[in-house]
Amino acid sequence: MIKKIVIVGPESTGKSTLCEMLAAHFKTIWVKEYAREYLLTNGTGYTYEDLFSIAQGQLKNEDAGVGKLALGNNDLLFIDTDMYVMKVWSEFVFDKCDNRILTTIANRSYDLYLLCNTDLPWVKDELREYPDLANRQKLFHYYHDLLVNQHTPWVLISGEKYEDRFAQALAAVEAIT
Repeated sequence: MIKKIVIVGPESTGKSTLCEMLAAHFKTIWVKEYAREYLLTNGTGYTYEDLFSIAQGQLKNEDAGVGKLALGNNDLLFIDTDMYVMKVWSEFVFDKCDNRILTTIANRSYDLYLLCNTDLPWVKDELREYPDLANRQKLFHYYHDLLVNQHTPWVLISGEKYEDRFAQALAAVEAIT
């Protein structure tokens, strides 16, 4: 049975790097954050309605990852963001969230969440919107509150070095395998 591990947290907290490192370690695949691809293709001037399109792209990529693993012999899938990220993003920017995203949250299941803390140094890129620590910490608390109030196990990933974060994530994944 495929185990799905989702990495969540504010932007520039090492989610993609952690997914890549874990997938390499376990010799498996990972699902990239679809929002990056969407915004690079369509520009950063997104609307509320665009967030549902981004959510659909994320889910399509996740389902494709599950399909690829079903054909092989690895049973771990690492996922860079999920619908919780879409919910937080939508509510933070637009003060509302599409009910279809909320329904998807209720209907999808995962085996583990890794919540990345904001203690990594900020890395600027053309898609990131919140370089100030106050907003990043506010977003972190939104993610934290979501994870505390749901049933899937989760682990906080902290540290200023990727190696420390990887060690924490590795221990969490090994605990469920």
